Amino acid sequence: MKREEVRPTCLRRRSASAGWTVFALCLALALFGLACKGNSNSQDFDADNPAGKEPPNVKKNVKPEPDAEVAVIEMQDPGYGRIVIELYPNIAPQMVARFKQLIKEGFYNGTTFHRIDPELGIIQGGDPLSKDDNPANDGTGDSPLPNVPGEFSDIPYERGTLGAARKGASPPAVTEEQAYNTANCQFFITLKRQPAFDKRYTVFGKVIEGLNNADIIMNAPVEEGAERPADRIIIKSITLQPRGK
Repeated sequence: MKREEVRPTCLRRRSASAGWTVFALCLALALFGLACKGNSNSQDFDADNPAGKEPPNVKKNVKPEPDAEVAVIEMQDPGYGRIVIELYPNIAPQMVARFKQLIKEGFYNGTTFHRIDPELGIIQGGDPLSKDDNPANDGTGDSPLPNVPGEFSDIPYERGTLGAARKGASPPAVTEEQAYNTANCQFFITLKRQPAFDKRYTVFGKVIEGLNNADIIMNAPVEEGAERPADRIIIKSITLQPRGK
């Protein structure tokens, strides 16, 4: 999310009242492509696609088939509970394989949900740099593994959808086509319908238990004028468990 975030942060909310004004401005002036404010290396969500344009090879009319294992997120603070996610290898086989590999390696243990945005309706985590004492680099880290190609589908971003964060376009250095293929390790959960993300970010799972806990995380206090939690929201562990256990 280490060199990987060469993208604008057009949907980065600076204040609750100004958020959608910034978003609208980004749409109008940037055609989803120019940088607004924020870390140019951040993998926070950006409206980096021209309106109406979708990536090539979008998988359509395919019903998700849950994996035999679920991902269980346990938080360090018991007040945040746990979140259970089913994974869709028939929709996004490479991203599911990457997520499971990193889980088995303990990669996510000790990382945080570094970005929360009730207005946009998302929580984002999985950045290894969120383990250090420098909050300014949160959202810019990657795993040591290569990026994962985009695996786009027509599955809508509804409440509870699990998506893969990626870079945004930053022409001429990073084109839209190149940005599509920059998912790596960071992930996000949408907590309300978000059509702006449809067919533009890889869907690879959905929350099946603990959605109320994700709501608690999303509504935690943030630093003034930012989307960074006021207190670190630490992921104790993510483990794989047999579905139905």
